[in-house]
Amino acid sequence: MWIANILGGAITLVVGIVIRVFNASGLIAGYNTASAAEQALYDERAMTRFVGNLLIAASGILLVGGLLPLALGGPEIMAGASWLLFMAIIIGAIVYMNTGKRFRR
Repeated sequence: MWIANILGGAITLVVGIVIRVFNASGLIAGYNTASAAEQALYDERAMTRFVGNLLIAASGILLVGGLLPLALGGPEIMAGASWLLFMAIIIGAIVYMNTGKRFRR
């Protein structure tokens, strides 16, 4: 299970850094398929910054959940619990982004 955590965390970290550093809004689902007129309604920089930071933080949870049991020889339950926490953070962020007009211009 720790291998899945480390691989998942590494991939999520790379995608988060690409979105955050290179302003890769094309990697954000829904925004990349919106029309140009619809995209003009949103603050692209703020949205890419938020999504990038979210993915970087979520990847840290997966990496800690994979590396801590490996380093300490601890229980594998930590690896599974980190996936639950990862999903809770992602779902919470999706709800946060879609309630109110947080990223509207």
